Amino acid sequence: MPTDALDARIIALFTDEPRMSVLEASRTLQVARATVQARMDRMQRAGVISGWGPRIDPAALGYAVLAYCSLTISQDIGHDAVVAALARIPEIQEIHTVSGESDLLARVAARSNSDLQRVIDSIVATRTIVRSSSVIVLNTHFEGRTLPLLEAASGADPAELQAADPA
Repeated sequence: MPTDALDARIIALFTDEPRMSVLEASRTLQVARATVQARMDRMQRAGVISGWGPRIDPAALGYAVLAYCSLTISQDIGHDAVVAALARIPEIQEIHTVSGESDLLARVAARSNSDLQRVIDSIVATRTIVRSSSVIVLNTHFEGRTLPLLEAASGADPAELQAADPA
């Protein structure tokens, strides 16, 4: 879906202030409330805006270790069955089918390094994985970074997106 600078400003504003009302956003952006609402509705229908829920920090829940696990699946089982088995493990936050030496990449949260071993053991215990390899995240510099992509897609001026933030 094509986006423009106003779409980018709307998303940037709600990214910074997700609980802001549409009326307050329209005042900040100096456009009609109906314009903001219509554009948000259009972007939601098109899938540009995929959700409004809270972002949960696993570390705040006691899951301070983040790891990425490369998983090689049992080829005779197939991806759907493997993913269904892995979906029952609550510590697996994401699973992606990938190219390369492994078949899947899983983002895993754990309480400690020894707890990570328990999670990896539970992954292997599904009998759908023939090999796993993991790396532990030492520091996260940024994540969920989509505003630069939006800026590029919309042709918006980065200074204009920052101008959406009144602070």
